[in-house]
Amino acid sequence: MARGRVVFDEDRCKGCGLCIFFCARGVLGFDQTRFNAQGYHPVSDVKPEDCTGCTNCSLMCPDQVITVMREVLK
Repeated sequence: MARGRVVFDEDRCKGCGLCIFFCARGVLGFDQTRFNAQGYHPVSDVKPEDCTGCTNCSLMCPDQVITVMREVLK
């Protein structure tokens, strides 16, 4: 079993939502409480405990603003 953690370069996020759409575990969502430097609601991990580190979000991000850290649990 694996556990993951996503890190965002939030100021580069344009809020396209592709990472949210392709996250099979529903980990990601828009942070509706703030705006980034470009004026968009940035994506954040709303359910970080469910992340498996699959990297789908990172692969689908057209601006490469997502880094996925993955840890294999024994």
